[in-house]
Amino acid sequence: MLATPLGPRDVAVGEVTWALLRGSVYAAMFLLVMVLAGTVTSWWAVLTLPAAVLIGLAFAGAGMAATTYMRSWKDLDLVQLAVLPMFLLSATFYPVSTYPESIRWIVQLTPLYHAVALTRELALGMPGWTTLGHVAYLVALGIAGTLVAARRLERTLLT
Repeated sequence: MLATPLGPRDVAVGEVTWALLRGSVYAAMFLLVMVLAGTVTSWWAVLTLPAAVLIGLAFAGAGMAATTYMRSWKDLDLVQLAVLPMFLLSATFYPVSTYPESIRWIVQLTPLYHAVALTRELALGMPGWTTLGHVAYLVALGIAGTLVAARRLERTLLT
């Protein structure tokens, strides 16, 4: 790609955009299945689509930034050290209130917790002020990750 007029920032933004497009299609299909199954009870659920795009931005930006620090394909095994505990403890399977207070605040710092809470609030039609906090967290993570990835790609590929 860099043999074209594209720069490293364009490559980073393109990769993140592709992830957003794929995530949007997946989210639309999940929402369609929810509607067909009769589990959607609120019109707020329509906002789960833009929420899914925002979640995709946050994880694509963070993932792209993380990959710029990888030295070889073997380093991808380290991703599981972050992803698996986050997946198991992010309040997807159990409410965050079931965890001890010492673990609860750590769980609430993870991006997947905010993603799950945001989509749950919208899908159930129960948005509140915390919804804006989840959105702000995910926007900040997505922008920061994309900027870090673009800066690191620029330094790595142009030197």
